[in-house]
Amino acid sequence: MENIIGEQERKWGMICHLSAFVFFIFPFGNILAPLIVWILKKDKYPYVDVNGREVLNFQISVTIYLMISIILMAVLIGFLLFAAVIITNFILVVIAGAKAKEGIVYRYPFTFRVLS
Repeated sequence: MENIIGEQERKWGMICHLSAFVFFIFPFGNILAPLIVWILKKDKYPYVDVNGREVLNFQISVTIYLMISIILMAVLIGFLLFAAVIITNFILVVIAGAKAKEGIVYRYPFTFRVLS
């Protein structure tokens, strides 16, 4: 069976997910970079629209989890939670990027569906 989603569309879907790694360069880059890709490409590529909303929902959730873990650092459990969120985010973004490249829409777990 031939994949009906074009190569360019799948590539931009993958870039939308992987752009969340901008978080390691500047704060809130995990939201801003996918938002920029989504805004620029969502009208041209419906697949990017779906992936963009998914990655934005997940990165908003991750940001909330990180804020909670920072607050919980006062009772020390936050340090462990912070590390767990960062590691989980990294793994799930890589998985989602790989799935997007294959033409599969990945649904992130632990996500608040803010954008529908």
